[in-house]
Amino acid sequence: MVSMFKRKPKVEEEVDTSKWIKTELPIPQPPESLKQPEPIVLDDEQQKKYNDVFSHFTDSSLLVPTKEKKNSSDNEMKPLTDLEKAWLSRECFMRYLRATKWNTEDCIERILLSLAWRREFGIDSFGEENGDKLTSEGVAPEALTGKEVVLGFDNDSRPILYLKPGRQNTATSHRQVQHVVFMLERVVDFMPPGQDSLALLIDFKEYPDVPKVQGNSKIPPLGTGKEVLHILQTHYPERLGKALLTNIPWLAWTFLKLIHPFIDPLTREKLVFDEPFANYVPPDQLETLYGGNLDFKYNHEAYWPVLIKTANQKREHYLKRFEKFGKKMGLSEFDLRGDHDDLKFPVN
Repeated sequence: MVSMFKRKPKVEEEVDTSKWIKTELPIPQPPESLKQPEPIVLDDEQQKKYNDVFSHFTDSSLLVPTKEKKNSSDNEMKPLTDLEKAWLSRECFMRYLRATKWNTEDCIERILLSLAWRREFGIDSFGEENGDKLTSEGVAPEALTGKEVVLGFDNDSRPILYLKPGRQNTATSHRQVQHVVFMLERVVDFMPPGQDSLALLIDFKEYPDVPKVQGNSKIPPLGTGKEVLHILQTHYPERLGKALLTNIPWLAWTFLKLIHPFIDPLTREKLVFDEPFANYVPPDQLETLYGGNLDFKYNHEAYWPVLIKTANQKREHYLKRFEKFGKKMGLSEFDLRGDHDDLKFPVN
């Protein structure tokens, strides 16, 4: 653990601005030159366990709670909706199976817990246009300074979510957590066919142009950090492909050390401290601030509506394909996000 938090010296390199690409908008898909994800193939034992989980959720009598806490007095039980069935893809089942080390009982319990949490949090309807209570308008005040941005793809075609605590513009509140979840959902929307993980690029650099707000903490309180970590690890299992952290001040190191015991071992393996982002992201997908060629300046009026519109279009495409292929649970995200006519992974 000590070596994990050891600072690494930074090397200054000469910058060639002639290759810079000016933009204020998100990038809708990865370039063809990047590594294309390969669909996952299960062995016989894994397929049997997958089938057991699949059978549980395709039972027509299945009812799912509406609250994450089981002992809640108003925790109603309701059947799955078509939109929840669209979320329960082949890869979704496999992510939870991997996260629970292929223990089918634990996997079923975790998926039920996540379905209940999604209902309670207001993201069970596959986008605000379909009825999600968590909306772009509701979290827009958190997005004004670009402290969280979906922009570009890493070397493995993972969409990138930048987190910039130094651009924090609001006092600590539940809306900050809602904003994190909203942006996690958007980066999922941007995943290309076959890719089901994301890259987090976390920069703790201070930004003097962001006005200070009373109760505004550049480093999140421990309670908020634990809540976000719980959401990411419990309800977005196997979604984190890589997390790169840079410009970490002593206060952030202290926070990371405090929260370290709550980070599961698999997540810890994906954390990279103070290494150049350019080692993991191609130049035309990386901000110039980190050695890339993407001359990106956050302009909320330009960026935000395009992000929302593009994500909406991607969800609409996904749901049209879901309907085309029979509104079945267990359809592959490779098929649902793709453009091909016939199913590559028919549902058994």
